[in-house]
Amino acid sequence: MTPAPHLRPARRGDLAAVAAIARAAFGPFEAIIGRRPAPMEADHASDIDAGRVTVAVAADGRLTGFATLDLRDDVAILEIVAVAPGVQGRGVGRALIERCEARAAGRPIRLWTNVAMTGALRLYPRLGYVETGRGRHEGFDRVFFEKRP
Repeated sequence: MTPAPHLRPARRGDLAAVAAIARAAFGPFEAIIGRRPAPMEADHASDIDAGRVTVAVAADGRLTGFATLDLRDDVAILEIVAVAPGVQGRGVGRALIERCEARAAGRPIRLWTNVAMTGALRLYPRLGYVETGRGRHEGFDRVFFEKRP
């Protein structure tokens, strides 16, 4: 069994690794979607500086994933969950999501994913997220989810 990753707030020095994980995790969808997926275009530096990014760190110190959470007054938006391809399916994404849920501090959590990301479409309902709709958003075909505390 793979040990649970160490989770911590991202630091500016993590920026290159965060961007690399986003490219590796979402790059394969570029051909399917017909353009770069939104997480590859995100302003990770600003998100890190604002304290919105949590990283997963393996025992050897490598970053293996990250999640970006935007805490608002009445809701939390889970913007990105990305896991390095070599460790997908080992609980890193689940651990990051659980940390974000704890950080949401009783707020409902909303998220959206691309309709092409079938793994995410299977994962979120297993974690208690309910599909609330489908449609175009920011130029992408999205599926919207919410989880209430």
